Amino acid sequence: MKLIDCHTHTQFSVDSDADVTEMIEKACRLGLAAYAVTDHCECNRWYSEEHYPDEDTYRYYDFGTDFENSVSAVTKLKEKYSGKLNLICGVEMGQATHDFDIAEKIVSDSRLDFVIGSMHQLPQTEDFAFIEYDKMSRQDIYALAERYFLEINKLCKWGKFDVLGHLTYILRYIEGNNGIKVDMSPYEEIIRESFKVLIENGKGIEINTSGLRQAYGQTFPNLYWVKMFKDMGGDVLSLGSDAHKTEDLGKGIAEGAEIAKAAGFEYLCYFKERKPNFIKI
Repeated sequence: MKLIDCHTHTQFSVDSDADVTEMIEKACRLGLAAYAVTDHCECNRWYSEEHYPDEDTYRYYDFGTDFENSVSAVTKLKEKYSGKLNLICGVEMGQATHDFDIAEKIVSDSRLDFVIGSMHQLPQTEDFAFIEYDKMSRQDIYALAERYFLEINKLCKWGKFDVLGHLTYILRYIEGNNGIKVDMSPYEEIIRESFKVLIENGKGIEINTSGLRQAYGQTFPNLYWVKMFKDMGGDVLSLGSDAHKTEDLGKGIAEGAEIAKAAGFEYLCYFKERKPNFIKI
């Protein structure tokens, strides 16, 4: 199979120490048909801490600086590895709905090949990674999940990204880390609506394989949702390991491709200059 890994993080992401050149060399050794560096850029913390006097959640700022450092480095490395690797300059843009002005600034950067739209945090709420779910009632957990999928819907309606990142991301923490089972049926209608908007605008989703190497044990999203997207007419499907260290690059990608095939997809999609390119699985 021709495989791609279009969701990865390097030294320019707050939660990764992976050397960008080592990641690229690993992608070369794996023989990937396409490899994207998509470092974190959270729209709600683009500026320095002083710009957010009322912010009392996840205390890391200056994502604008991280963005510039990543995009500048990868743009230069694209030239160095031309002819050796199909290297993609991307970004995982978090929380576009929290600051559309910053989101517009990001997506208008002509150096970008690829933009993942993700949601790691809700307004006036702690980052999902730091919420104490074991101290929440089931009612509150379901209310949080509803807010999440409604915010995802708002993101999809804005729609100036290429692929929606890890749709069921919140389950990584609720189910995977805390063992609290979530019935997803209450959110199916709003997810279908989000898929409809994505499909109408030529946008896609990703199969994020990070859950396969985490306690959750499934991809984000799993086969059920990927098949739903396909059955509704979706044809843009990306694949990413969400690797934050070199040894995780490419992990679960073959399994993710099998899920894509099981859902009815014959092609995977990567982006260059913000345009979709399809390769047969």
